[in-house]
Amino acid sequence: MAESERDPRFDEDLIGLDPEDPEVQAFAAHLNRMQRCEPGFTIEASLSRVADFAESSSRAGGLRWWVAATVAVLIVFGVIWASWDIVVHAVHWLTAG
Repeated sequence: MAESERDPRFDEDLIGLDPEDPEVQAFAAHLNRMQRCEPGFTIEASLSRVADFAESSSRAGGLRWWVAATVAVLIVFGVIWASWDIVVHAVHWLTAG
């Protein structure tokens, strides 16, 4: 990593740690994700957070992986159920008129 590409965290929060160490780089990336200050109500932010969840759950193992998979399945079922409910109400509204 070139000096110009160095994360500023190594001069502020991670003083004394080796910036070339992959574990330290991963920790710096983790700190950057944790302290991100962006609006959470935009589509882009929501998709970014879903991507972060997917990336972190793919690194997890054991019980954490099963919990993340269960949450993902429940979200998918919730979206399918809500979509079906909207379609049924729309068809009912169109045929009632």
